[in-house]
Amino acid sequence: MTRLRNVLSSNSRAVPLPQPIAAFYHASDVYDDALLAGCFATDAVLADEGMEYHGPEAVSGHILEANRDAKVTTEITGCTEKNGDTVVTATLSGSFEGSPVPLDFHFTVENGKINALNIVLAGA
Repeated sequence: MTRLRNVLSSNSRAVPLPQPIAAFYHASDVYDDALLAGCFATDAVLADEGMEYHGPEAVSGHILEANRDAKVTTEITGCTEKNGDTVVTATLSGSFEGSPVPLDFHFTVENGKINALNIVLAGA
C-alpha cells in the first residue's frame, strides 16, 4: 500500500501525494540537494525543456539550480493517476520568462523511489 502525504501548496489547499512525490516537493522547496537526490532511483531520468538528466545527482542538481536561480514557488493544484504514472499539476511562478506557467509533472515511481519524471506544459 502506498502511503500518502498531504502537501500544502501556497494557496493552503491540501493535495494528497504519494510519499516519494511529497518528499520531492518538500526537498525542492527547501533546496536540499541530498534530500532531493534521495527521492530518485539510481537510474532515474528527468525530461525537462527538451533535455534529459540521468541519475539522482544530475536530476536534483538541475531542479535546484533552476528553482534557486528563478526564485520559483510552486502551487500544487491537482494530482491524478494516468497510465501508471502519478501526474501532479502545479503552477510555477518566479523570475523567469512566461511566469506563471502551469505544468504537469509525470512521475513514475517504483519501489518507493522516483524512476522517471517528465515535466511538460499542463494539458500537453
